[in-house]
Amino acid sequence: MPEGYDVNWIVVIMLPIMGALLIGALFCVSKFIAPKRFSKVKDEPYECGIPPEPFRWSQIRIRYYIFAILFIIFDIEAVFLFPWAIIYLKSGSMIFYEMLIFIGILFFGIIYSWRKGVLQWR
Repeated sequence: MPEGYDVNWIVVIMLPIMGALLIGALFCVSKFIAPKRFSKVKDEPYECGIPPEPFRWSQIRIRYYIFAILFIIFDIEAVFLFPWAIIYLKSGSMIFYEMLIFIGILFFGIIYSWRKGVLQWR
């Protein structure tokens, strides 16, 4: 090993150690200096100034979830189409057929969703 490289490795090892020690020291100083005022309100899991109410049942429509999943699926399709077009210009026709299968599966999914009535907002 050439001269001078061992000095650089000592810095690489010492820097995380010093960083961890500094963070630990700051946590200890914060523990001793921070004001401590205990109250019933501060012991609650969510402190916002409003007392929590008992749990109430609320029903969430599955339609919102279905629309979100469909949006994610077709958004990902759009993300894959641009790189495919760039690669297709540089390579052979095998990539073209693979992408046709990919688009066909997504097209089948949208037709299936359409026939099931998922895309109609009631």
